[in-house]
Amino acid sequence: MLKYGDVSARLPAQDLRRAKAFYADKLILTPIEERPGGLRYVCGSGSFSLFQSSGKPSGNHTQLAWEVDNIEATVTELRARGVVFEEYGFKTVNGIAEVSGHYPSRGGAGESAAWFRDSEGNLLGIGQPTR
Repeated sequence: MLKYGDVSARLPAQDLRRAKAFYADKLILTPIEERPGGLRYVCGSGSFSLFQSSGKPSGNHTQLAWEVDNIEATVTELRARGVVFEEYGFKTVNGIAEVSGHYPSRGGAGESAAWFRDSEGNLLGIGQPTR
């Protein structure tokens, strides 16, 4: 049943206007659907929604991640737009960690990864599989 259904992430936002501006200005993403209580985005073959919430994300784990072809170029481009990358439990070089072994990735031995927070405190990641 579930393995044939599309999967989509949901992220809380205390201020949807602020979140929409962050995703537009910093990540160059435009929602494909807007309602009073949320925004829906499509990236590649996946999607995610931001929903109005009075709760705060824990920020203790990656809540949403993108797989990219060139992590160095992606980090450079996002930094130029004001995205601040964080150290998140791994040694990084230029904000990028090498995560191998136990970490699952599509077709790789691990991945190069980097993390940042959105305007609402959600911890977001980008990754590139390593072979």
